[in-house]
Amino acid sequence: MRKFGLIGYPLGHSFSRKYFTEKFKNERISDSSYENYPITDITQITDLLEAEPDLCGLNVTIPYKSEILRFLDSIDNEASEIGAVNVIKISRRGSSLFLSGFNSDVTGISDSLKPYFRNNLRHALVLGTGGSSRAVCYVLKKMGANIISVSREKKTDTITYQDITPGLIAQIQLIVNTTPLGMFPGIETKPDIDYSLLGKGHILFDLVYNPEITAFLKSGLKQGCTVITGLKMLHSQAEKAWQIWNDDRI
Repeated sequence: MRKFGLIGYPLGHSFSRKYFTEKFKNERISDSSYENYPITDITQITDLLEAEPDLCGLNVTIPYKSEILRFLDSIDNEASEIGAVNVIKISRRGSSLFLSGFNSDVTGISDSLKPYFRNNLRHALVLGTGGSSRAVCYVLKKMGANIISVSREKKTDTITYQDITPGLIAQIQLIVNTTPLGMFPGIETKPDIDYSLLGKGHILFDLVYNPEITAFLKSGLKQGCTVITGLKMLHSQAEKAWQIWNDDRI
């Protein structure tokens, strides 16, 4: 039996196990299973690999998308440029393990945004600066957008939430939430922006998919914004991960 799974902490919000379990059933893939592996420290990846000799691939979620890099034997160029990995392919060479890192978030983000990207969408506000944020910024730059990153604390090349002025909101067409705010079980939380400044000209994209309509998106809908949920991204990046795990050329 080939095993696949998800590492991160906590994992109560994740739909990945449900998605792959249903995929295996619907597509009659009888030789594979998918499990959640909540680890409280990234160094526990070594013990997990020793305890699960049938593991062939892992997804990586919060908070380890960048921390995992030092444990990998190779990193795909795209993932290396982003500085975050969310897919690991596990190869066994005799008694040795070889871990290859990839970023399928790029596929999920691209597939989610392409239907909404138009000629006048040139300015984006990206909330958060973690591994998912780096993937979002990578995709948006490829699409030709100008990006302003927002962090709770002042960092290089970022602004804080207190720096988001009415004038800035008026210039922005797309706002992307890459933070875990609004994720189950904290479904009432949302990024600290002035939602009264939003309107029909704004698009809100939330990477959180549980719940599908987050407090962030609900606030946008009340103002007439177009909203993009995180479910399309989940499905697209999951299928990309499956492709990576089953590609013998990689």
